Amino acid sequence: MHESMREPIVRLSNVTKRIGSRTIIDQLTLDVPPGEVFGFLGPNGSGKTTTIRMMVGLMRLTSGEITIRGHRISNEYEKAIRHVGAIVENPEMYKYLSGYDNLLHYARMFPGTPRQRIDEVVELTGMGARIHDKVKTYSLGMRQRLGVAQAILHKPSLLILDEPTNGLDPAGIRELRDYLRRLASEEGTSVFVSSHLLSEMELMCDRVAIIQAGKLIDVRQINAGAQEQAVQVAFEVDQPMEATLLLADLQAAHEGSRLLLTVEREEIPQINARLVAAGIKVYGIRSHTKSLEDQFLEVTGGEQIV
Repeated sequence: MHESMREPIVRLSNVTKRIGSRTIIDQLTLDVPPGEVFGFLGPNGSGKTTTIRMMVGLMRLTSGEITIRGHRISNEYEKAIRHVGAIVENPEMYKYLSGYDNLLHYARMFPGTPRQRIDEVVELTGMGARIHDKVKTYSLGMRQRLGVAQAILHKPSLLILDEPTNGLDPAGIRELRDYLRRLASEEGTSVFVSSHLLSEMELMCDRVAIIQAGKLIDVRQINAGAQEQAVQVAFEVDQPMEATLLLADLQAAHEGSRLLLTVEREEIPQINARLVAAGIKVYGIRSHTKSLEDQFLEVTGGEQIV
């Protein structure tokens, strides 16, 4: 069966995992689109790692199905996993070999991997300066990068990373974020990344699935389409009453010295020009798009996350 490019790279259908009488994952249904950084967000203990372990075949499903590029994990495991690169636990490395020799060793597991592919992944993960140093001299961030380089050697369609920012400092997190985005845009790789850090997911992902106690709560788009979406904007003005009357056609409201309205992002400069032309002084313009944290609290009902 030929798949169109927009077919989901991964499809989870009613995935359920029970251990004894405990239901850890409950009827989880989710599509991961190709060529995106897809976040899997939830508090610790919500079932993220269990889901990932089922996706890579380290744990059996109680019921439901996971397909990767149209191949079912349950009965076409070899075909499904061929498309996957993953770091689920700490990546295995030989500490007394250089990063390059580690990649060389790993490449032998995938016969036909050309030497130039090693150079490509070194460049893609920004490891050029340190690739010939021994792994034992690497920081945690550098080891994480080498792990990703290793995981993408065979050009997988899907890269799965479980809590990759754990233990990284802010600079390491930023580096990871930058090259995951490059991976999605330059190689068309789908990246499935789990985390409990709201702020990281907001900066890293195109869309985010929110999971709580083994259940899917919501899927939210983050970056794509942000330009077109209507946003709430606050204009700080010297004559809020006059400004509200002037922009009555846009259903403007005022709150103290602030003028509030919901408009397309592209309309903001024109509104500013209308205010200035009417002799109203504009001291500041602030966009009030909801952060992922606001959205997360909204969809989980602001419940205490334990």
